[in-house]
Amino acid sequence: MKILVTGGAGFIGSNLCAALLQHPEVELVRVFDNLSTGFEHNISEFYGNPKFEFLKGDIRNFDECLIACKNIDVISHQAALGSVPRSVKDPLTTHAVNATGTLNVFTAAKESNIKRIVFAASSSTYGDNPTLPKVENKIGSPLSPYAVTKFMNEVYAKVYGNLYGIEYIGLRYFNVFGPNQDPGGAYAAVIPLFFKAALENSSPLINGDGKNSRDFTYVDNAVQANLLSIFTKDKSALNEIYNVACGEKTTLNELWEKIKQISDSTSDALHGENRAGDIPHSLADISKIKKSLNYHPEITVFDGLKKSYQWYKTHLSI
Repeated sequence: MKILVTGGAGFIGSNLCAALLQHPEVELVRVFDNLSTGFEHNISEFYGNPKFEFLKGDIRNFDECLIACKNIDVISHQAALGSVPRSVKDPLTTHAVNATGTLNVFTAAKESNIKRIVFAASSSTYGDNPTLPKVENKIGSPLSPYAVTKFMNEVYAKVYGNLYGIEYIGLRYFNVFGPNQDPGGAYAAVIPLFFKAALENSSPLINGDGKNSRDFTYVDNAVQANLLSIFTKDKSALNEIYNVACGEKTTLNELWEKIKQISDSTSDALHGENRAGDIPHSLADISKIKKSLNYHPEITVFDGLKKSYQWYKTHLSI
């Protein structure tokens, strides 16, 4: 099987590539990435592997998408411009990458006769629906331009499935964390920022009172969901959207306390204003993906944090 991974130099994409290159059914892993939020050092270890290709390009360019899709069997579409705050500040670029870029990938797949796309969806799609845990068929109104674009991806997938016979699976990620997640830049995620603070023994900034909660999901669990989706032969599991999480709620205050425990940091967190567009609480119902794809999260939040700490200790220059 020949697999295209868009955004393969990014955080989740690079972890997925490592697993795919070890898979006995995989003949080729081609990464398509413009390196805007991904990094070549995330994939440099694969360069000597005869099953690996890197194609620098942008999903906003349809012709480049067509080139990337040549001789491909399955697409793993991980490329996106993440961050709710970034989308609030710059909705046009977020739309261009996440909505138009995804439409380019889906259309290039159609033109190239690629029959399956597994794509990164988002828990932000639940929007203002307060119900916990989050169940796939009950969403609210999006609260940010980022959330709008990720919901649009799901709508386009369904339309392309109905019109063109493309098999799709959308994976609604819940706050994925782990190795290769960058703590640099203005829009870094909370866990790498917390680890950076822990290693510096400085105080991290928590938006709001710290009682907002998330279903933090170690990256190996997200990789497992992708592999199950790419290789499933169960037709009833296709053309569906699934939550990818652990089904466990952790507040930001609890998260910092866990990281302090792991790192022996003695710093207390500082608190700032709530961020515009943020969902107060997020907790996934993962019964659907367990039943349909036999997904079972293997790494708990605490064990994932311990693994992540070891990685950041080695890779962060403090």
